[in-house]
Parts: sequence; structure tokens; C-alpha cells
Amino acid sequence: MMHRGNRNRGSSFWQSRRRGGQRFASNESNVSSVGERVSPSSRSGSTASTSDVSNTAEDAQLSSNFVGTCPYMCPERERIQREKLRDLAVFERLNGNPGKSSPALAVKKFCRTISTKYVQASDMRPIIVLEDTLNYLLSLLESKEHSFEVVHDFVFDRTRSIRQDLTMQNIVNKKAIYMYEAMVKFHVVSHYKLWCSVPDPNTASMHHLNLEQLTKTLTSLLNLYEVNRNSNDMLENEAEFHSLYVLLHLGSSSQPMGEPLSLWFRRLSTPVLKSKEMCFARRILRSFRLGNYKDFFCTAAAQTSYLQFCIMMPYINEVRAMALSCINFGGYKLHPYPLLDLSKHLMIKEPDLESLCNYCGLETCSDESGNKLLPTKQTTFSHPKDRFQSYSFLGLQEYER
Repeated sequence: MMHRGNRNRGSSFWQSRRRGGQRFASNESNVSSVGERVSPSSRSGSTASTSDVSNTAEDAQLSSNFVGTCPYMCPERERIQREKLRDLAVFERLNGNPGKSSPALAVKKFCRTISTKYVQASDMRPIIVLEDTLNYLLSLLESKEHSFEVVHDFVFDRTRSIRQDLTMQNIVNKKAIYMYEAMVKFHVVSHYKLWCSVPDPNTASMHHLNLEQLTKTLTSLLNLYEVNRNSNDMLENEAEFHSLYVLLHLGSSSQPMGEPLSLWFRRLSTPVLKSKEMCFARRILRSFRLGNYKDFFCTAAAQTSYLQFCIMMPYINEVRAMALSCINFGGYKLHPYPLLDLSKHLMIKEPDLESLCNYCGLETCSDESGNKLLPTKQTTFSHPKDRFQSYSFLGLQEYER
């Protein structure tokens, strides 16, 4: 029997920590793969019939009901080959030996190109094995022995392999949905954690690749929701994951699905469109685009969930810089703006706000009582081209880790 990973969802990494004591539903099941093309005609069964067969790893699919038989997290012949090549990640090494692993440690690697013609059932893991493999991988995220970047690199690759196996077996049932939700969550939290890391070239590259896979995995999850829809009702976490897709449009003109967001909204079911999660995401996006920074911060502080926070946080300082621009160019020159009042509106500590002002080319001053002020009509304002420094979000400190 394969090693079954830790199924604990009570750890700090996996607590979504909604306001009011609600928590993100535990993901104890399964998901399919990136860029998956599922057919609406397959809604009545547990697998989707597709006609496309691709040799690319993430899109590879079989037209038959292909079922894997591999009982381990990694097929035995792959494990033996990688032992010979000493191609073992630090988490796969038995007693630290780079040339020795075991069925309890080795996890199947992602293969960028694959020919379905030569795939054997023994190379594919059935859904129960994929579920246990995913639980094992996610348990590694609580590791104190290795940095998050090291753990992320391993889980990033091995979850792509899970999605590949799910797609090649055409698994699109509700267990697949639960697994995809767990993997989307991994990418969402990683989006925030990698952004908070020291900005070096390696971390920047990891952040870019993670965002790319987040978009693809989330797109597949939304497709799975449609495949499994039997009525106009929502699935348990459907509204929140749809809202994450909307929030991915913050600070960017990108179109993850290759179409305007307005057209995407038209295809949503009424319950999803009217859900509080989607209303929140749409309000945040509207406030961002209109430059209504006060509404943006008040809404975020009052309603955001942890996953929504992780998507939004990299764009928070853009909103703050936009607010400084509005106040600087629209303020009355003889009445400097009190920094303390502005810090409350922007939900940032006063010393951090002063630092942000300086980063945007604005000078601050003090009155006779020592209160910090922001003189307006300064011609030196410039929107930073480099990455913003990370500042706290007052009111959501419990989300920051």
C-alpha cells in the first residue's frame, strides 16, 4: 500500500479564516488538470468524452475510459530510473541519500511532453491514489525544515503531475472538483507568500509561473463546475472561486480566458452572479478602476475572505499610490493633508505611509505640534515603476503571516 499523507486541514496554512468564524471547506477529494477541455455532454457521468488528443502534458486526454492502476505516489519504473539518475528532490530522498528513495517518499514528476500512444495503466495513478498524493503534498507546506520557496517548487511540479493524470483519465466528477479547489488554493496562497518574499530574480520568476498556473488551474475548475451542474444551484465553494477569477483582473488588462470580463459575466448562473462573494469582487474591481480608494479599503476590510485577500494584496499599494496622486493633484495647496487621517483611510501605519509618500516622490512636513502633513500640488510625484515595498493592511492583520 502507498504511503497516505497527512489529511489534517486544521493547520494554519489551510485555514482560510473567514470573518465570523467561518472557514474554507476542507478539501478531502480530487481535481483534474490545467487547461482541461471538458465537454458539457458528459455531465451525467463521472468522466468526460473528448475527441482531442494532445501530446502536450497538461492537455493530454484519452478518448477511452482509461483507468490507472499504479498503487504508489510514483510509478515504480520511474522511481527506479530516477534513483539511477540521482534525480530525486530533497523530500524524496531516503535518509538523505540522493540516489535512494521509497514508495512512501517518491512522487511522480510532471512530464511536459507525453504521447498517449505509449501510456500504460501502470503509469497512471487512480483517483484514490491521486487524492492521497495530493494530501501528502499539501502537508509538506507546513514544513519548518525548508523554506517556503523550496517546498513550493516541489509541490508546484508534483501537483501539475496530478492534474495531468486526472486529465489523461478524463476524471471530471465532484471528487475532481474538490481536488482542484485544493490546488487552486495552493496557488492562491503561494501568490501572496511569493509576493511577500525578498524580490530576487528567482522568486520573481516563481511568482510569475505560479500566477500562470493559478489562472490555468482556476479556469479548469470553473469548467468542472459547469460539467457537474445539474440545476441552477451552486456547489459549496463555487461562488468564492468565481470571485477569485474576477479579482485576478485587478491591476492588469489581462484576460485569462481570452475574452472581456463583461462577456464572461453573461455566462454565469444567477445564484453565482448574485452571491455575496461575487458582489464583493465586482465592487472591489469597480472601486479599483474608478479610483474610489475609500470604498475599496472599507469594502476589503469588512468583507474579504483569506483567499480573496491573497489575490488582492499585491495590488493594495497600487491603490494607495493612486490615492496619493489624487490628493496631491486635487488638494488645496494652503491646507496640507494630515498624514494620520490619510493613514486611516488607506489602512496603513503612519510611518509606513510616510515611507510610501517618499517612494512616490512626495515630501512630508510637520506642524508646530509635530503632526505629520502631506503638502499638496507637489510636481515631483511619480508612480513607482519598481515593485512596492510590502506594507501591512490595518484591519486584516490576522490574514498576514
